[in-house]
Amino acid sequence: MDFNIFMNDVVNAAREDIREAGYEELTTPEAVDEALSRKGTTLVMVNSVCGCAGGIARPAAANAIHYDKRPDHLVTVFAGQDKEATERAREFFEGYPPSSPSFAFLKDGKIVTMIERHDIEGHSPVDVIGKLQKIFDGHCKEV
Repeated sequence: MDFNIFMNDVVNAAREDIREAGYEELTTPEAVDEALSRKGTTLVMVNSVCGCAGGIARPAAANAIHYDKRPDHLVTVFAGQDKEATERAREFFEGYPPSSPSFAFLKDGKIVTMIERHDIEGHSPVDVIGKLQKIFDGHCKEV
């Protein structure tokens, strides 16, 4: 089996998972600038192909948003795939080291908090959903 074909399948499935959950995929630095500069609250899911992204972070991203309060905007960048877009997004995450998978929560284009890889890896999707919804409770309006 050609490894590149296999990896393309994995990457495409990971992209589709998060798009189907309702997240807008940002693949260029320009798209990142536009999306992360919006007024309101924005959740950024930094996607990756690792096991904790597929088994924990993406399921948490998909399920946490079915809640009384949620961010105004849901977006995603793909670490290791859309490198320039991910690099640009990380410029918004001032004070936080690069981490993937991870979640960044912004308000009016400014970082509020992050759930980093160490907050995801070794935890259950339900744990991460709880962490996300706690952030939503403190910063988002009811839908």
